[in-house]
Amino acid sequence: MHTEQTAPGSHAMPPLPRFLVAVLPVVAVAVSASLITQPNIPAWYAGLQKPGFTPPNWAFPVAWTILYALMAYALWRILSLPESRPGRSAAIVAFFLQLTLNGAWSFAFFGAQSPMAGLVVIVALIVAILATIRTFWRLDRTAALLLVPYLAWVSYATLLNGTIWRLNG
Repeated sequence: MHTEQTAPGSHAMPPLPRFLVAVLPVVAVAVSASLITQPNIPAWYAGLQKPGFTPPNWAFPVAWTILYALMAYALWRILSLPESRPGRSAAIVAFFLQLTLNGAWSFAFFGAQSPMAGLVVIVALIVAILATIRTFWRLDRTAALLLVPYLAWVSYATLLNGTIWRLNG
């Protein structure tokens, strides 16, 4: 419980800024990734050899919409903690690092049309997601668990990315 005499920096971020900080960057990455990905699907991506375990194209936006919502909610929970909570700042930095890598993957794989560059970025992304889950776990286990489906999907995407690279290299 926080009182008027609570030390500066010990309060949680107010609801509206917390919502905006949790949602807008995730939406920005989702939109920018979509803008770089969509034009490359009909020609470049369609022409790649892909493994039999490749999901249909419609599955990607469905999965990513769910995952981005879970990511934003996980961050919202961390932002709900008092600013003075040890580890909170590191958790927020870890989240934004993995979010940056998430967006960078679309630019590497689709934008540069390079499965190899995509593979380099996605491996770094897995490391960053694991670090984010670890830092979240210390603060809010629910927030950490909300990122587990994301880790699972990105792990699957890494296998898919690597196989596409091998088949088309």
